[in-house]
Amino acid sequence: MAESDWDTVTVLRKKGPTAAQAKSKQAITGAQRRGEEVETTKKWSAGQNKQHLVTKNTAKLDRETEELHHDRVPLEVGKVIQLGRQENGLTQKDLATKINEKPQVIADYEAGRAIPNNQVMGKIERAIGPALKTLFWDAYLLK
Repeated sequence: MAESDWDTVTVLRKKGPTAAQAKSKQAITGAQRRGEEVETTKKWSAGQNKQHLVTKNTAKLDRETEELHHDRVPLEVGKVIQLGRQENGLTQKDLATKINEKPQVIADYEAGRAIPNNQVMGKIERAIGPALKTLFWDAYLLK
């Protein structure tokens, strides 16, 4: 029982400070008090939301007056879609189900808010029937 001496403590290893602890204000001031050499560098725009430099082109872009936007479906096309849908006795939801689109897509096309998509336009054209096809495309192409 000589091996189990209760008064002796053996420390195998002691962990050093973690990276966060080593960078803390307390650790830095402690190192400075002990006379250790501490190197500090300031990161450029650290802690700010400045990701890009202000360039000379910023003023040029501010003076730019051209408004860029996507073309929308003309309202005439929306009226033709609505007319063809009503002639076939379909609601917006029924037409959307028939062409495998969401009802909001049909509502956007009829209101003129949609950005034209030829695939969707083709589906709507087939669904509203041959009687309105020429009127449909004439309204779309004459925008």
